[in-house]
Amino acid sequence: MSTPTVTTAPALAPSRTAPDTATTGTGDRSPRGERARPVLLTVDDDPGVSRAVARDLRRRYGETYRVVRAESGEQALDALREIKLRGETVAVLVADHRMPGMSGIEFLEQAMDLFPAARRILLTAYADTDAAIQAVNVVDLDHYLLKPWDPPEEKLYPVLDAQLEAWSRRAPQPVAETKVVGHRWHARSSEVRELLARNAVPYRWFAVDSPEGDRLLSAAAGRLGTTFPDPPPLPVVVTPDGGVLVAPDDPELAERVGLVTRPSSDFYDLVVVGGGPAGLSAALYGASEGLRTALVERTATGGQAGQSSRIENYLGFPDGVSGSQLTERARRQALKFGAELVTTREVVGLDVDGSAHTVRLTGGQSLDAQTVILASGVSYRMLGGPGLADLVGRGVYYGSVLTEAPSCAGEQVLVVGGANSAGQAAVFLARDAARVTLVVRGASLEQGMSSYLVEQVRAHPRIDVRLGTEVVEATGEDHLEGVVLREIATGEQAPVETGWLFVFIGAAPRTDWLDGVVVRDAHGFVVAGPDLLQDGAAPAGWTLDRPPYHLETSVPGIFAAGDVRSESAKRVASAVGEGAMAVMLVHRYLDQR
Repeated sequence: MSTPTVTTAPALAPSRTAPDTATTGTGDRSPRGERARPVLLTVDDDPGVSRAVARDLRRRYGETYRVVRAESGEQALDALREIKLRGETVAVLVADHRMPGMSGIEFLEQAMDLFPAARRILLTAYADTDAAIQAVNVVDLDHYLLKPWDPPEEKLYPVLDAQLEAWSRRAPQPVAETKVVGHRWHARSSEVRELLARNAVPYRWFAVDSPEGDRLLSAAAGRLGTTFPDPPPLPVVVTPDGGVLVAPDDPELAERVGLVTRPSSDFYDLVVVGGGPAGLSAALYGASEGLRTALVERTATGGQAGQSSRIENYLGFPDGVSGSQLTERARRQALKFGAELVTTREVVGLDVDGSAHTVRLTGGQSLDAQTVILASGVSYRMLGGPGLADLVGRGVYYGSVLTEAPSCAGEQVLVVGGANSAGQAAVFLARDAARVTLVVRGASLEQGMSSYLVEQVRAHPRIDVRLGTEVVEATGEDHLEGVVLREIATGEQAPVETGWLFVFIGAAPRTDWLDGVVVRDAHGFVVAGPDLLQDGAAPAGWTLDRPPYHLETSVPGIFAAGDVRSESAKRVASAVGEGAMAVMLVHRYLDQR
């Protein structure tokens, strides 16, 4: 896969003038941390008139509204584009009719595309009243105001009061989240939504072919000083401070939305690789017990458990808890004790020089650590078969249930897998989907699923179960349109129409980067503790006069916890326990050095 092109515009710079001072162009801005006030924008090519309008507006409305002024239509449109990118609202537009280059009517016509709910007022001289009356039909003009308007208490404020009252009755709320413009069946757009959702970054999704999506694209292109081709490059991301990213990669996006993507130091007592339940537990206990701790996660904390719609058998939550809720609580807890959580950085190598350990990251950065805990978990295995790889993110999803579920309402949905994650997904999706088919290779659900979940699946009126069955092909051009199912016992194949396939099968440990460093089993899982001993003897290359501790790998000071460890229990509770236990063994290792 080629690296996506990244085009960025910087965050909008704050004004050099006071926030409530009328400003030419786009410099006006609310102070950081203050909720943005609705905007009153005035444009007039006569500087004296422009200042006078802004002065009178500030005098009466400055406490509640923010006044922006411009001296040309183009300048005013630039201001509106930046306001749009910030997620702010415009209450009233006041435009002079006679302006060179772009008339007031022409400006209001273009401004409607950006802020269709804003009230529109045209400033005219007496001789231009016929043009103002015609503008009622052209730009749906709300009022025209004759110049001069002195005294404003009689001729300006009553008009503005009425327009503001009308606007406030249907005023849209400002959007403070990150905004993502993309296509429903665009793979990278789906990946960006998933990244933001799993990292608990508030965002709002806009379809590229929706009116608001089109307005955002227009504003973003104007901000970048360019014109997007048709079709535009996707996704386009607008950060809360107004920055524009076009098809960003994960590290760029994460950094611009405020996630920590770089460690603050190059040396730690403990580096934890992976942010699932075991990794978060290790980071929490390591930091709380005085170890300088950094956790490095390639995508988002939580691992597979973080994508679970409902975990009902975790101790202490009798009513169940979603994976995202559990992850967010653990993440906050680890941060409270001082752990550093570094996201969108993948570990690509581990070097060992005596008791020194160096963890190498993408981008060329490396971290030195006294100890390392491997807690990178597992990933779902990819389905084989024609069309399946090509349609990932366009109807075929690995996990992603929480992100895509709203779009599945009333649809026929297939879920592949026979373990708890698949059962939880099926029950969750069946709340709104027309029908959910659970496709299981095994002969029974009991082989891999908890009994409470088996009962829920069987009792649900909108869930069908296909045992002894597998998906062998996906069909569709721009997006998934159907799959082919095969009965394993007979080899019989049958097509099924669906636009949604969620896959929860197998467990791939993704430990190729550890090849030649620590002992792994035939499937790539890390072997640790007593499992390393052969006839009571330590593994080859072991340098200490004691055997490896229970979770210690074939290299002293490197431990494995959670699903990545060979023969682990593959449960959230056991992973959390192993993360805490690994930290206890880290202390023992450091004390005996």
